Amino acid sequence: MAATLIVHGQENIVTPGFYMPNRLSKQSGKALHHLLEGKICYLIDSTFPPAPEIMEYLKTKDITIEYFDFRHTNSRAVREQILTHMNEGRSVVFLPGQVAKVRGTLADVPSPFLRHLGSLHIAPVPVFLGYYGDTLTTLYREKEEENCVEEFHILPKLAAGPQTGERLLAAWMQKGEELFSKRPLLQESLTTRIVTAMRMNPSVETIDGMTGAALPNYKALGVAMTVARLLRKREDKRIGVILPPGPGGLIAILSCMLAGITPVIINYASSRSAFESTVRQADLRTFITARKFMEKVPSFPWPEEQQLILVEDLLKTLSMPALIGNVLLAKAAPVPVIAKMFDTDSHHGDDEAVMLFTSGSSGEPKGVALTHRMILANVAQCACRIPLSNERFLGSLPIFHSFGLTVTLMLPLLNGYPICAYPNPTEARTLCELVKKYKLTLLATTPTFARAMLRRAEEDTFRSIHHFIVGAEKLQPDIEKEFQRKCGVTLLEGYGLTEATPVCSLNILDAPMVPGSAFYVPGKVARSIGAPLPGIAVRITDVEDDSKELPLTERGMIWFRGANVFHGYVGKPELNDSIFHNGWFKSGDIGQLDLNGFITLGGRLSRFSKIGGEMVPHEGIEHAIAQILQLPPEDGVQIAVTGVMDEQKGEALVLLSSLPAHQRSSQEHEILGMIRRELADRGLPNLWAPRYLVPVEAIPVLATGKMDLRGCRLLAEEALIEESSD
Repeated sequence: MAATLIVHGQENIVTPGFYMPNRLSKQSGKALHHLLEGKICYLIDSTFPPAPEIMEYLKTKDITIEYFDFRHTNSRAVREQILTHMNEGRSVVFLPGQVAKVRGTLADVPSPFLRHLGSLHIAPVPVFLGYYGDTLTTLYREKEEENCVEEFHILPKLAAGPQTGERLLAAWMQKGEELFSKRPLLQESLTTRIVTAMRMNPSVETIDGMTGAALPNYKALGVAMTVARLLRKREDKRIGVILPPGPGGLIAILSCMLAGITPVIINYASSRSAFESTVRQADLRTFITARKFMEKVPSFPWPEEQQLILVEDLLKTLSMPALIGNVLLAKAAPVPVIAKMFDTDSHHGDDEAVMLFTSGSSGEPKGVALTHRMILANVAQCACRIPLSNERFLGSLPIFHSFGLTVTLMLPLLNGYPICAYPNPTEARTLCELVKKYKLTLLATTPTFARAMLRRAEEDTFRSIHHFIVGAEKLQPDIEKEFQRKCGVTLLEGYGLTEATPVCSLNILDAPMVPGSAFYVPGKVARSIGAPLPGIAVRITDVEDDSKELPLTERGMIWFRGANVFHGYVGKPELNDSIFHNGWFKSGDIGQLDLNGFITLGGRLSRFSKIGGEMVPHEGIEHAIAQILQLPPEDGVQIAVTGVMDEQKGEALVLLSSLPAHQRSSQEHEILGMIRRELADRGLPNLWAPRYLVPVEAIPVLATGKMDLRGCRLLAEEALIEESSD
């Protein structure tokens, strides 16, 4: 069944014009042919031919085909070919050929062609084609599928000038985001979608990795329905959830949502001040947890007992007939019946669904309300990029971590995949055993936790794995190589932000080559954090001037736009004004894209110091010093660079070190002098040399494995204040 074609942008038709589609189908090609009144010359690279059915169709029309070979034809010659036809009144349409590509690819134009055609110095008319379905796994497609809508948009002609390829990519990306964000599915209720998925997959289980107990969806839904009835009697608008990943965490979150209450998922590794800040900002009075879990985290500043709903006590108070009745309803009742019983459609779209708090690595934790729309969007974006097939997920990241909530809970839950949950991502040996025992296929964690698993892994530990995804911190090349060598596993680095629900970009294994074609759009690019997921647009601006937009391939501040991006921090209007501009969110990260859309990070803005007018990268200095000192990555974080205020140059660099050889303050000048000389020998500027050395017992690290930037800065400031007072 052919896709339904919708054509937009007829007002942007120029004749003659140079048209650059991201892809072109037979059906959209016919529409374009009609709009241009048949006065067309198709530009085809002879080594990159379109699909046979398109070529057969073209041969039936009275049109002109101009062939070129970008590897043997210079840009000036191709420019002459195009202008000759345009001067004769014909529009020229570049026709992308068959190309190997992964799911969710934005364009069928490999970067060499975009670079070559961008150097023609002919202002193009961008054309965007995308396929859109009505399920989470088909919301965006890069090729025609059954029951899809084919959206074909002719965009405004670009201005003439350099870096046309970058501007084409930006135009395609922004139109792709706009179309994805308009999908009706994203206005629906996340709660209703969860209920629907659990009813469609009643026997799919959430396994407790500690006990081996398995909870099927219908029982989890039935228990959640019973608990929700009790919660509905309360006046709380939000309830704190202090539980690890697993059946208990799932039921607590779902119970709140069914009751129309926002679950606020608490970081149980946070300090007292961070927890008190979270409670104050979210206006929390009630918390759901378990007595057994409280015993395992005695250092957490637990609320007063009268504020706690303890799972063990709650289960004892549940009416057994009511519980059995709800379990039977969850197994057999039609979804509309359950939806009406709990009025699940009353909250949807931009309504608050779940609340998380940022890690606070660079300051006080900030509240992020994840809406129904945001979570549905990011789950769909992931499902439209990752090739999912009979997956079994490992859920070891905490659910207060947005990656743990979205990727290893909501994604499998909404798509009907089983989860094996384990409460501690640091227990590498046990996690490896669970992967083997349950033949898990999708694992998402941080590079720090992945390194620990690698140490405990055997050659066949990850034999069942389809996708091993890492994020939240930079992936070091040595881990990547060792995983491949020892276990035959390719680590897939991604990138996300709590504010974006969180996944923004992801590397995926390359697609098999298309017979007869030598070209491909990669799924994975080394040292990158992947290409943006479908429905996400990227913008680059000058680091010091938000209003100055840069070409996508130039390094600058990264901004995101998409249905998965939040609307602002809870109760922080002034901060929100500084991080949003015309719907774009300022990520705080510095980087650039290539012409396939792959993002390479250059560091976080908070990890730069401005010294003498220059932006100096902390991570770059740490990497260089680690090489100088020959620090093995597997030994963990032993040094950190931070900045402190300096009257003369704005900031001064401080090297924190937990190395035994750096604990004597009498050796500070000698060590810093050696580092300065070694940095200079590597051709690095003098500005990169730390001015101070501060010995510390340990480098502050958050529970997720990320460096505690605020903690590092405080250690440096306290040490230097103490030194000056002496």
